[in-house]
Amino acid sequence: MTYIAKPKVHHPSLKKNEIGLTRRDYEGAITTLCAGCGHDSITAAVIQAFWELSIPPHKVAKLSGIGCSSKTPAYFLREAHGFNSVHGRMPAVATGANAANRDLIMIGVSGDGDSLSIGLGQLCHAIRRNVNMLYMLENNGVYGLTKGQFSASADVGSTAKKGEANQMQPIDSALLALTLGATFVARSFSGDKAQLVPIIQAGLAHRGFAFIDIISPCVTFNDHDGSTKSYAYTREHKVEVVQADFVPHADEISADYEAGSVQNVMMHDGSWVKFRKLAKDYDPTNRDAAYAHIREHQKKGEVVTGLLYISPDSKDVHDQNDTVPGSLYNLPHAQLCPGNDALQKLMGQFR
Repeated sequence: MTYIAKPKVHHPSLKKNEIGLTRRDYEGAITTLCAGCGHDSITAAVIQAFWELSIPPHKVAKLSGIGCSSKTPAYFLREAHGFNSVHGRMPAVATGANAANRDLIMIGVSGDGDSLSIGLGQLCHAIRRNVNMLYMLENNGVYGLTKGQFSASADVGSTAKKGEANQMQPIDSALLALTLGATFVARSFSGDKAQLVPIIQAGLAHRGFAFIDIISPCVTFNDHDGSTKSYAYTREHKVEVVQADFVPHADEISADYEAGSVQNVMMHDGSWVKFRKLAKDYDPTNRDAAYAHIREHQKKGEVVTGLLYISPDSKDVHDQNDTVPGSLYNLPHAQLCPGNDALQKLMGQFR
């Protein structure tokens, strides 16, 4: 994969954060995603969140799988550690990296195809282990890199670019995370930066698995009316279906609305999505109420956004397994390999 590096020349008047870095210091390579892609809006929110928190980029590990979403770690925090895993296996790599070096701030970027199909089992076990990481699922309902097949999050009745309709029920990732016991669950929209940035920051501050489902319209393949994750030029616009190697320019979709209100957002194809932002008096510590709230508004055709659930007493995988303080890579060899006597004593506890 070829990346185009951005010039490192910064304007001297750029504002700096508490550790002396500008927002440009948190950027990565120039994006190769389609113009108007919601994933680039998410990248901008990630950059803003890390810059405002004054997090040193070299203390971050960014991980991904395969897909359009999994390309995005290349576009932020160029000085961070990075690992692009095979399709659907990012959670296992993140678990291993966190086990070896718990001092790193872990951020995983995945998509609905990478997480809810081939990687579903991996995601489930990362949730139940409560791995200390921020996990962002960039959700557009299609496989963008392989020409727009339906993903597991595609809505019933949504139409693919070639015309066929999806007949399968979607997997709602937020409801899935709540069911599996996730200790932090949120949902947002790529075009609502005012909401998304603080949610990302809250996820970074959470001790445990912080899951954020982000609706991110695909500008190329999701061509249907009434979708929650759509883009394409429909017949109403009298534009023929184009080949995948030509992507017409599209403007970024954005939205700004008050807490507790509903905002109708028009997608590029003329369809509408109803986003309902959680009210200020919403209690995010009640798991059952969060599940019921999402289901209630789903029946009204509304996508609930905001911090849906957070556990006030979350214990991550290190707390659960009583691991040694600090990172394993810092331990001397004598502690990592204490010898046969120590091994036999340990084995004796399981006999």
